[in-house]
Amino acid sequence: MRPFVRSMAILLTLSTMMGGVAAQPDTSTNPLTTRRLAIPVAGLEAASLRDTFHEGRPGHAHEAIDLMAPRGTPVFAVDDGVVVKLFASVPGGLTVYQFDTDARLAYYYAHLERYAEGLREGQRVRRCDLLGYVGSTGNANPLAPHLHFAVFELGPEKQWWKGTAINPFNALSGAAGQAPLRCG
Repeated sequence: MRPFVRSMAILLTLSTMMGGVAAQPDTSTNPLTTRRLAIPVAGLEAASLRDTFHEGRPGHAHEAIDLMAPRGTPVFAVDDGVVVKLFASVPGGLTVYQFDTDARLAYYYAHLERYAEGLREGQRVRRCDLLGYVGSTGNANPLAPHLHFAVFELGPEKQWWKGTAINPFNALSGAAGQAPLRCG
């Protein structure tokens, strides 16, 4: 193989690995490696997910993935747990904060168009329970409705707004070695 072609092949392989597709998660530090999270947006296939966790945003790191879908598409709980906060904010618009059953992880769903009827703080939810609907509230582009989905490892204080961001891409896409789960 010519040196230039070989160098390009190596760069392409490294580029693919950096995108999270070929890289294997570190099971010693990432609590998501043992979780089977459901894809939270109805109708999305794992192959259509894009890892936007490390992308930059004005003034901060993204630390979430954006799941593009038509406005009004159902949004489901990724895991069993409890809804700890329903909140409207300038950046996130209508949001849901859900803790897992151990209160170790917080799941954050943002830019919702509206909540599911009857959804309330303190409500226990099961994986694939309806939480709301895709929208573009907050600072989202009105022409690009999507679910902004983030996962945080909570500290000992268990504060819904505070934690260490964890990339959920592998747990949702099946890249962590488990078949993706779909709701709906």
